[in-house]
Amino acid sequence: MKKLAMMFVTAAMAALLVTGCTWNRQDTGTLAGGVVGGAAGYAVTGGSALGTGVGAVGGAIVGNQLSR
Repeated sequence: MKKLAMMFVTAAMAALLVTGCTWNRQDTGTLAGGVVGGAAGYAVTGGSALGTGVGAVGGAIVGNQLSR
């Protein structure tokens, strides 16, 4: 569980750094989608780093598109 919490914090910090400190609704959707997707990938693959990463990227894309 501690590993999962650290993954969420890391994802949030990376998203904040990438956006250049500007934040809008679409950025929020991208971040939320990435976190949810990463958690889903983690749960489905039993903690695989690859599954978590693929889930996070997929979730970020979906979150980005839904928040437009």
